[in-house]
Amino acid sequence: MTLTFTVNAQDSQWYKGNLHTHSYWSDGDEFPEMIMDWYKKNGYQFVALSDHNIIAEGEKWRTISNDSLYQNAFKEYLNKYGEDWVNHKKDEKGLHVQLKTLEEFRPLFEDPEEFMIFRAEEVTSYLEDKAVHMGAINILEVIEPKKGNTIVELIQNNLDAILAQEEKTGEPVLQHLNHPNFTYAIKAEDIIQIDGERFFEVFNGHPHVNNYGDSLHDGTEKMWDQVNIAYHSMNKPLLLGIATDDSHHYHKFGEKYSNAGRGWVMVRSGELSPGSIIEAMEAGDFYASTGVELSDLKFKNNELSIGVNPEAGVNYEIQFIGVRKGSTKSEILKKVKDTKANFQIPEDILFVRAKIVSDKLKKNPYREGDTEVAWTQPVSKR
Repeated sequence: MTLTFTVNAQDSQWYKGNLHTHSYWSDGDEFPEMIMDWYKKNGYQFVALSDHNIIAEGEKWRTISNDSLYQNAFKEYLNKYGEDWVNHKKDEKGLHVQLKTLEEFRPLFEDPEEFMIFRAEEVTSYLEDKAVHMGAINILEVIEPKKGNTIVELIQNNLDAILAQEEKTGEPVLQHLNHPNFTYAIKAEDIIQIDGERFFEVFNGHPHVNNYGDSLHDGTEKMWDQVNIAYHSMNKPLLLGIATDDSHHYHKFGEKYSNAGRGWVMVRSGELSPGSIIEAMEAGDFYASTGVELSDLKFKNNELSIGVNPEAGVNYEIQFIGVRKGSTKSEILKKVKDTKANFQIPEDILFVRAKIVSDKLKKNPYREGDTEVAWTQPVSKR
């Protein structure tokens, strides 16, 4: 199965979004209003608030750390939104604040075609010391995490539960497998055995997710291609790669912390609505980025064409990465040091994707020395 994404559709535009965000509703260290304000001010059009095993609804109180950093952050929050908005109290145990629900704070930020907040959850489950986290985007109800006797069974059970809600409610749900190398819980051979997996995080900005692997474990990019070699042979839809922040920390910055602004998706959609964004992503009409912006992305007549929106003084290399028939590994099939390039898929190539690498150092990077990059989705010959 190959992708059929939009080609220069005049009624479509690019929307920037982060699909993995945490707040005080679980293990983040900031109020959701402050988080949404940051994303909106920094050029994002959509955000999924995806706290662990919870949706921002109902009554929940948070006790604020006595650390002056967080006490001052509360004062900033209170000054910004006022006593009429912030319900708080103090006792011998400290300062307690009632968290606002998604339905309460949504109207502060959402504007048609400008900004949208997805109701989401990070469905979080464990098999002994192995963590399996799965994004469930555009859900209506909390999805209780499922167990399993193996990693494959655990993933499949949670995936099935997420998809069951889509079938039950009739609302489209986007599911993605998060940071497979967190606790090195998930291997490529595990993902290969899953039925219905469409998306995974090829990049995650949290410092503990091991994007690049180590001497004993493959990095997420290599895993991506290994899965798709198998998926192609099984006639399954190719696995698509997203980049996310997995943001938790909004007051301390650096490699030790999970900060906002490290990874996102750019989605070409007819409109800024849950259904339209999810439909475009399921069609593969998006790319993942840590900073590189594309001006052109086309797949037509079995030719993948890339155009970069260049920054002054920045150099770019466009790499076309694919797999030859009969091969068990991916390779760079063509690379061009320019802001435009194309690749005609020959008969002996199973699939190809593009990686655009710049020499611009990433601000507040996942790993020191990282430069800004972008990844397009894999496509195969029609």
